Amino acid sequence: MAAAALTVTVAVYMALVAFGNITDFGTNQQFVRHVLAMDTTFKDEDLMWRAIESHTVADLAYVAVIGWETLAALVLLWSGWQWAHALTRRAPDPAAVARARRTGTLGLVMVLLLFGLGFLAIGGEWFAMWQSSEWNGLDAAARNLTLAGIALVVLWLPGVLPPERTGPAMAHDPR
Repeated sequence: MAAAALTVTVAVYMALVAFGNITDFGTNQQFVRHVLAMDTTFKDEDLMWRAIESHTVADLAYVAVIGWETLAALVLLWSGWQWAHALTRRAPDPAAVARARRTGTLGLVMVLLLFGLGFLAIGGEWFAMWQSSEWNGLDAAARNLTLAGIALVVLWLPGVLPPERTGPAMAHDPR
């Protein structure tokens, strides 16, 4: 139940993030433009060659982020439905649990890539977002990375089903 609950929590969160970015496009559009332009960083000439000042390129990057968020939300919502289907049977179905776990893993890895690779690595380091006091999303990215990471760990903890109800591939092997 914990794996299902965390998967659904991240799914709803990602759906709300995507919805917010779609319905209030301009707010985070400015965020992406400023981060990519590096206009509020220390302006170190050894780094400024990385800046992307084109609004078109920045807007395309932002639309790609929204698309990724939406897709991750849909994958996680699908996993939540799979979890509900697997766990509301009279006896939990190991094959259905395995499907829910695989789908949830895909969605959670998508979230980890967005916030870890996209925001922390590329935004934070490549575009030096950490230098900006005005356009710095590192704390939010770290929170999102932590939530998805914890959900992924819980998803793969042994014992989702009692060992006597699981097949050999799902049973916990204490060796």
